[in-house]
This record gives sequence, structure tokens and C-alpha cells, in this order.
Amino acid sequence: MTHPQRKMRRVVPIASLVCALSAGAAPAMAETLKFYNWSDYIAEDTIERFEAETGIDVIEDVFDSNEVLEAKLLAGNSGYDLVVPTASFMGRQIQAGVFDILDKSKLSNLHRVDTELLSFLEAVDPGNQYGVPYLWGTTGIGYNVDKVKEVLGEDAPVNSWDLVFKPENMEKLQSCGVMFLDSPDELYPLVLNYLGKDPNSRTQSDYALDSEGVELLKSVRPYVSQFHSSQYISALANGDACVAIGWSGDVIQAQDRAIEAENGINIEYSIPKEGTQVWFDMLAIPKDAKNKDAAHKFIDFLLRPDVIADISNYVAYANPNVDAMDLQDEEIRDNEGIYPPADVKKKLFAQKVRGMRIERLMVRLWTDIKTGR
Repeated sequence: MTHPQRKMRRVVPIASLVCALSAGAAPAMAETLKFYNWSDYIAEDTIERFEAETGIDVIEDVFDSNEVLEAKLLAGNSGYDLVVPTASFMGRQIQAGVFDILDKSKLSNLHRVDTELLSFLEAVDPGNQYGVPYLWGTTGIGYNVDKVKEVLGEDAPVNSWDLVFKPENMEKLQSCGVMFLDSPDELYPLVLNYLGKDPNSRTQSDYALDSEGVELLKSVRPYVSQFHSSQYISALANGDACVAIGWSGDVIQAQDRAIEAENGINIEYSIPKEGTQVWFDMLAIPKDAKNKDAAHKFIDFLLRPDVIADISNYVAYANPNVDAMDLQDEEIRDNEGIYPPADVKKKLFAQKVRGMRIERLMVRLWTDIKTGR
């Protein structure tokens, strides 16, 4: 997934120098951890709490796309001790040999992670050797309840991909604005799943420019007002769009913005009945990290129920910690768009590593669809 560019959280300053008391002694550098994270993707006091408890200074830099992170990792000597790749990208980064195997003896809280969620990750990280899930969510439909009802009637299929993948619905919805994520990795697996195909298909004909999936997207393309992976948040919140294919936490954020603005816009998030993609942002240690011990300490800190609950409360994304549920705000904990019930979980699928040839075909078909060829 590609996260929205939200307000930039502060970057923790370079570690303070500890001055030696004895005359003529050189100053000693405090222990530091270099952390590369998505912007605004941690609670406001998480790092300060870790620093206070451990004495380790954290230098946090932020990025806004998996591609930026991947470029740094594949180039080598990234300079970071801990990074937060999305699982689908981490799978091919593991194959490229950029991560270190975790020392699970240093992760005393690892047993708190939901084993069902870990099973999803086996596809990209066999044995869960290289990464620990940090936060997770789903890709679904954000919609303006009143506008959609006004356009499509009381029986609008808001619980189905029919809402956005049937031209007859999209033709009507274009009057109030429809936005799609600008990502073939996100959209095309949804289309394949909707058509009853393997969302992780490695059959090249499924990615041909005359394939059933491409034809479906081309049939609704004229009614898509914009392809973008972050602007749909504000567009939903202020009424510029009535429907968006987007990520769970982002749609919840749009809902919160509309409520705060008291503008009368009622936003809801739907996980379609046909099933959808589940994604995970991971905690992983680059092989060339300078302070792997501090990285393990920070991972274990983030696995604490009280710590990760605060983070979920702040960013509105689900966490994988089974012991953190009761510590979360009720509106987060009980929101089925954030934490899907068991019957919905059964219809979720995770991305697998498809290989570079398929990835190239997906990029080509996406360019073809977006340009309306």
C-alpha cells in the first residue's frame, strides 16, 4: 500500500552529546536508533516514552511511499536500524537479501501477536523470520451515505464491489465523484477476486491488455474522476467525492474530519461481501543496520499492549496485538471496518510475491487503463 501524505510528525533531533566530566575527555555519543517510518504513523508520545525508559535516542525519518523505502534498501547502506515496509514489498525485499533474521529471544512480547494474522504473512515471509506486523488494515469502499442513496436509491449495493465495478452504477455515481487508488498492486487483485479468479494469479493471460480484468476496469474508467492514493481522504470529508476505493484507516480519518467539521457529511466504510485485500505494515531490520540490539528493543516496546493500543487510537488502524483490544478506545475497538469480524476475515486475502514479469505486466496495464487507451 501507499500511505497518504498527512501532517508531518516531528522528526526527533540527533542524539544529545553526553559531556564527560573529567577535563580533556572527549564527549561520548549517546546510543541511537535510526527509524524510518511512514509519516504520522505513530502516537505522538511513543518515541518519547521509549527514550525515557531505555535511554536510547531515536532519530525518526519519514517516507510516503513503499517505492522510496525500497530504493533506499536495495541501494544498500540505508543508514537505518528499523524500517516499516508493507508486507507485499517486504516479500521481494527478503528475496533480495536486504533484511536480517530477527532474534526472537529478544522479543519477549512476540507471543501477543495474533497467530491468524501471522498465517497471512507466511506467503511473503515463511516462518515469520524477518518481520513483525506493526499495523494492518483492509482495502474497501468509503462512501457518502446520503449522496449514494440519493443517486442509486435505498438499495445501493454499498456492501459489494458491484458499486464500483458495474458501469451502470458508476455512470450514475460520476455526478457526485468517484476516486480509485492509484495502484495496480491494490486495484487489480480486487478485480481478479471479483471475477472469481486468483487475486495473486501468475497466469500471464490474466494481465493481458485484452483480458477480462482489464476490460472490466476500462468499462468503468470513464466514470472515475481521479486516481490518487491520498486525496480521497479530504475529498470524502468535504463532499467533493461520494465514493472512493481506499484503505480502512484513511476512510475512518475522512469520517472523523467530517464529524469535526460538523458539515453534515456522513461517511461510512464497507468491506465488500466478495472479499478484499488485507495488508500489513511490518517492522524489519536491515542487514546492514548499525544498532540491531536497539532495533529489537524498540520492536519489543511496540509489541507491548499499552503502547500499540495508543498508536491504534491515534492513527485509526488495527494492530495485531491480542492483548491490546481492551486498552483501545471503544470507537476503534468496536469498529468492524477496522477490526473485521470472523466471518469477514475468512474472505480476506493477502498479496503474494508474483514475480517481476507479472509486476511489469501490471504496470503496463495500469498505464493503459489510466490513460484511457
